[in-house]
Amino acid sequence: MGFIDTIIAKAQSDKKTIVLPESYEPRTIEATAKILHRGIANVVLLGEKEKIMAVSPQWDISGARFVNPATSAQYENYVQVFLEMRKAKGMTLEKARETMLDPLFFGVMMVKQKEADGMVAGAINSTSNTLRPALQILKTAPGTKLVSAFFMMVVPDCEYGAKGTFLFADSGLVENPDADQLSEIAISSAKTFSLLVGETPNVAMLSYSTYGSAKSILTEKVIEATRLAKEKAPDLNLDGELQGDAAIIASVGKSKAPGSPVAGKANVLIFPDLNSGNICYKLVQRLAKAEAYGPITQGIARPVNDLSRGCVADDIVGVAAITAVQAQAE
Repeated sequence: MGFIDTIIAKAQSDKKTIVLPESYEPRTIEATAKILHRGIANVVLLGEKEKIMAVSPQWDISGARFVNPATSAQYENYVQVFLEMRKAKGMTLEKARETMLDPLFFGVMMVKQKEADGMVAGAINSTSNTLRPALQILKTAPGTKLVSAFFMMVVPDCEYGAKGTFLFADSGLVENPDADQLSEIAISSAKTFSLLVGETPNVAMLSYSTYGSAKSILTEKVIEATRLAKEKAPDLNLDGELQGDAAIIASVGKSKAPGSPVAGKANVLIFPDLNSGNICYKLVQRLAKAEAYGPITQGIARPVNDLSRGCVADDIVGVAAITAVQAQAE
């Protein structure tokens, strides 16, 4: 069974409720029908029921729950909760009322108030617009310093990683992490890989250098991040700095990093910055014809996940299933 099939089976075993706020988007409607048909999750669609039902009438979404923020019995309560939460930042009652009419903010408040277990959006919204409500309302999880994002990459006919499955981080959110932030991304990513894939994470801190083959400010950051991560999580199988080939190919790892516990068998790849992480995931997706699920967030108090605006309905189904499994872990 492949990665996403395993995730869907996990989601089906303990059904959660996922909000899909982009309810007037045809891809959302198709995804909703598929999620409901397969029993992956309960779905909440935000907006006017009649208009939502008319978007793509060929898809059966009658099993969804429809909530119009403007007429919801919870609207005033959500306004007051948001006002109290943000008044130190200058929030006014008028602005809180306006904000809670935004489906993205309303959806996250449903998650905050445990009316839903998670939210997925981004098919028609930017990452910043999708994640801003989560960061304002949900904030970071206890014991977590940093919210970051990753992609699950599933490469067909691949002998590397976990039978072709890898976690790439941060490939979607943190632009230029310092050494401490990079160590936090590595630790969070290892936990996430274990949760989603069910295998031992082997974490490679990537660089253009392996074990000091080059020296610069860029390599020193990765070396320091590796030291910090090992200090914070001594039981984690993590090593660096490693070049990409040394991280995943056994013969190269043995040659370039003899004695490394990770070289040649990495399945969690930690990139030094968003440039390298984002470029790499897109190249692997296109050149290797890999499945790319994400960007998925980690470190938010409750799961809210982003989509690529180029996603198809099946991508939404997959991310909704991942979100449900993240919610189960709570």
